[in-house]
Amino acid sequence: MALQASPFPNEFVACLHAVGWALILPCFWSLDQLIAVCKSTTLEQTQRQEQECYLHPLKVFFGFILFFILFLVTAPLAFLGFLLWAPLQACRRPFCYHREIPSTAERETHRGFELVGKASFGFATANLCLLPEGLARFNNLGNTQHRAATIGQHIVQGICRPHIRIFIDSPSSCGTLSPSNSILPTANSSTYGSTDRQAQPPVGSYSDSAEGHVSIPKSKSSDGVVCEPCEDTQQSFAETPSHLFNSNQNSNQQDKTGHRSAPRALLSQGLRQQGNPPWEVSTLFPANVDILCLEEVFDKRAAKKLTEVLKPVFGHILYDVGVYACQPPCRCSSFKFFNSGLFLASRFPVLEAQYHWFPNSLGEDALAAKGLLSVKVLIGKNQKQKKVVGYFNCTHLHAPEGEGEVRCEQLNMVTKWIGDFQAVNGRPDEEVAFDVLCGDLNFDNCSPDDTLEQNHCLFEDYRDPCRAGPGKEKPWVIGTLLEQPTLYEDDISTPEKLQRTLESEELRKQYISPPVPAYGRPLVYPEADQPWIGRRIDYILYRESSISKRCKTEIEEVTFITQLAGLTDHIPVGLRLNVSMDTDNADE
Repeated sequence: MALQASPFPNEFVACLHAVGWALILPCFWSLDQLIAVCKSTTLEQTQRQEQECYLHPLKVFFGFILFFILFLVTAPLAFLGFLLWAPLQACRRPFCYHREIPSTAERETHRGFELVGKASFGFATANLCLLPEGLARFNNLGNTQHRAATIGQHIVQGICRPHIRIFIDSPSSCGTLSPSNSILPTANSSTYGSTDRQAQPPVGSYSDSAEGHVSIPKSKSSDGVVCEPCEDTQQSFAETPSHLFNSNQNSNQQDKTGHRSAPRALLSQGLRQQGNPPWEVSTLFPANVDILCLEEVFDKRAAKKLTEVLKPVFGHILYDVGVYACQPPCRCSSFKFFNSGLFLASRFPVLEAQYHWFPNSLGEDALAAKGLLSVKVLIGKNQKQKKVVGYFNCTHLHAPEGEGEVRCEQLNMVTKWIGDFQAVNGRPDEEVAFDVLCGDLNFDNCSPDDTLEQNHCLFEDYRDPCRAGPGKEKPWVIGTLLEQPTLYEDDISTPEKLQRTLESEELRKQYISPPVPAYGRPLVYPEADQPWIGRRIDYILYRESSISKRCKTEIEEVTFITQLAGLTDHIPVGLRLNVSMDTDNADE
């Protein structure tokens, strides 16, 4: 059964809720702007150095008075709206659902299993810090609404490009190919995702609306560069709306003829021989992401702007995820002012979705309904015409440092809730292709303060491609939490500069948050002969024990993404999995 778009059982209740929120919004906005006018980001402080010194104090003084008066005037209306809004939360489903009607039914399915018994799936996660304007500024980020629209455009720009992989397998070749000197020809294509693979031209070529078929044979240069044309590039440009291509280019991705530059090479640096997957520090989101998980999309208007920008690419979007008001209903023990901040966008139809909130949150985290969102998506059919599905779970754990017991209890809940969701919604006539868990877990694998979480049994069940063991990262891993006061420094001000900074261990130390020491103990980091990595708190994990026995999973690539430089304080992460299905014994 398809999910309903409205989170309310009928239109009457939805209208009552809209009226209640409309009465609350002016007061909420006034309070938000009152806080924002008094809190500046470091970027604004730098820009003010070029202005007359008296302008900012005047702005703060008169702005504070104006918004405080508006707050007082609208407070009575907000109180009436609250009396109408709060009781309705008891009958609200904990998410809104948007479905974009596809042009054809096949655009929502993956033909890989049906045609050849194997397919590739891309996932990405990012913490966006899209809080209300006043609160976002405490994280040194402002302009929430503008950032939301810009972030959405950047994501579309990245994922709507051809998926071309370039490996450097020689241990002596530690660098990458830049877009300007790539050995691959550029492609004027913006097709997206694996949902269009039914229209593939012959292997070894891909469609280009301006130049016809261009052959990209597999080749190897003298310095160890291996070029592989991927099947993701073999798609027709005509199937994608032209406005996506035109609106997603900028001066850094175009040459004089308007063609995109080819992506940089994947950085294997000789580590593939040691069992490490190909990895990349990329200035763009990975091409053909199938499911996108975003955290800290707390602001409702920002969530709607993201939905508007992403819906031509991701036909199924869950937003405004979480609960509000008294939870459990009719009890005042915990009042939720904000939702969970989770936002999920999928190319595949969502068959089932379930959300749970964490009842053990403490302090300021208890004001938000952080929790777990689990979905079951329909991928398509296999060669035996059995349904192929996937499970995707996203979460955002307790944030304050030094409270590992709270996070461990939440990890216990996550493990149980995922198991219950799959037990209830699993069907014997379905094949499960993937089971992925991602999100901002708010602990890393190098801080002595996070030892409890690092040893949690979750990591015995789900595999972390970046983890060598409890408390030890693989040598190529990069931390994902940026130091907030340095967000607008020149070294990380653009995607290209942030990319170069992350690839330099010495520069990383200045901008990636360092590990958190255990209380009362000096921090010794890194250990001898180990690289400086920093805090990696954004994860994409996958599990093989819960997928079909006939499926085999292989990591194709891990990506650290710099495209959102200056727009968030986290480094987004991408993961691509290759899944092959043994169809010889499909009837067993």
